Amino acid sequence: MFLTQTVPRQREILEVFLRNGWDYMRRLLTGGKADEPQLPTPAVLKNILIDLGPVYVKLGQLLSTRPDLLSAAYIEELSTLQDEVPPVPWSEVEVVIRKQLKLSLAETFSTINPIPVAAGSIAQTHRATLADGREVALKVQRPGIDITIAQDIALIQGIADLVARTEFGQTYEIKSIAEEFTKALEAELDFTREAGFTDQLRRNLSKSRWFDPTQIVVAEINWELTTEKLLVMEWLDGVPFLSADLNNNNGKDPDVERKEITTLLFRVFFQQLYIDGFFHADPHPGNLFYLKDGRVALLDCGMVGRLDPRTQQILTEMLLAIVDLDAQRCAQLTLQLSDSAQPVILSRLENDYDRMLRKYHNVSLTQINFSQIIYEVLQVARNNKIRLPSNMGLYAKTLANLEGVARTFNPELNFFDEVKPLITDLFRRQLLGDNPVRSLLRTALDIKSLSLQSPRQIELLLDRVTSETLQWNLSLRGLDGVRRTMDDAANRLSFSILVGSLIMGAAIISTRAQTTQLSFLSTILFAVASLLGLWLIISTLRSGRLR
Repeated sequence: MFLTQTVPRQREILEVFLRNGWDYMRRLLTGGKADEPQLPTPAVLKNILIDLGPVYVKLGQLLSTRPDLLSAAYIEELSTLQDEVPPVPWSEVEVVIRKQLKLSLAETFSTINPIPVAAGSIAQTHRATLADGREVALKVQRPGIDITIAQDIALIQGIADLVARTEFGQTYEIKSIAEEFTKALEAELDFTREAGFTDQLRRNLSKSRWFDPTQIVVAEINWELTTEKLLVMEWLDGVPFLSADLNNNNGKDPDVERKEITTLLFRVFFQQLYIDGFFHADPHPGNLFYLKDGRVALLDCGMVGRLDPRTQQILTEMLLAIVDLDAQRCAQLTLQLSDSAQPVILSRLENDYDRMLRKYHNVSLTQINFSQIIYEVLQVARNNKIRLPSNMGLYAKTLANLEGVARTFNPELNFFDEVKPLITDLFRRQLLGDNPVRSLLRTALDIKSLSLQSPRQIELLLDRVTSETLQWNLSLRGLDGVRRTMDDAANRLSFSILVGSLIMGAAIISTRAQTTQLSFLSTILFAVASLLGLWLIISTLRSGRLR
């Protein structure tokens, strides 16, 4: 069992739980009864994750993308977790770099700054200059982090096995969520995946009908030096987005530039979400840089999300339904997004959405926090036990981070003014496609095909109706239980008739018995009837359906 495989780490975790007063997990890890999970308060949960170390901080960050599992208070608290830890000494980092290089350190780099510019739970970043003079950023994996992650993954999976025995664990499929987290964590140990995501994002943003692609920058990857534990990419000279000083930028009006940059950001991310279907899922202030030449850069593509065309279309319609405060349409679209087979009471879902949206009836569109509404939509789904795909959490978190950064950077932001032309264009694309002429020709061909086939299909249908050969194939759900109940009732009725017949036959024979053989036969019939009757009574009582 995992408890015996990771005893030292288990002891550390127990100490953290005891120190923070989370009795439920203490009982769980010491073999106590697995009752319904009782989460600590959001602030306590955050402190526990910080005390447990970098891997659990990463777990908290991933959980902050799952509003379908946690309430708004937990999402808000976990969203503040920062992936910052003390840096590893240069002597240890240098060993990792040397092992990853094909040539020597001196032949590859002319200079490397031993002081990191950033340090996270998985890696830390150093600034360096290649032998050919190009400046690059080195993202180096922390020594031994793969061993620590392997131990913590074993613990997380073991805890998930215990919680999965409860109703909560089965309802929310805790084991599959734990598996999803461990795969995401293991994937972060391979920097070639992040390099591939970075290249894909740069290709996607290199062309657009909504913005000037030259104004957005994604770092180029040096694939000759990049390995699973070392990521080498172009150095981008700038400052974090919210630290930008626009007052000294070529004499441009700072307010005008703020609006231009805000519009650029919304268009860049709306293209990723609703057109490309591949998006940077962590646009917090530290990952958005304002470069010295006035352009905007996207950093750290370690966390990305994907949306298939069907989901993109549903989410686009959801935007319009929210703007129109249409509770019924929100309920229908939520069910279309759901990947759960559990039955849902549609009227209750619609009423919940109606209560939620009613708060915004008399509120100006400029005052509505759109990302907050998205979170509330997902929480209504959670309250109705509707399980949505995990990428919905990433989608909501991306919108929340984007809107939060934009409002901080530009307090005069009008969200709906920014997205209105984009939504209009999205619906036009859904109706006509990228090539309206081609879409029109395709529609004309479909209409022609329908017009040619319809008379023949109608003639065939009428022929079958008049010749009485028309067959209907109906599939009704939930009839298996009714059929079994009727079969049981019919069987018991048959046994009752049989027992009654045996008793009547035995009684007739007994009253007219003139020989010993007939008396013996009467006795046997009474015995068989008694046994069958006793069995029938016992089976009826055991079924619990006597009343």
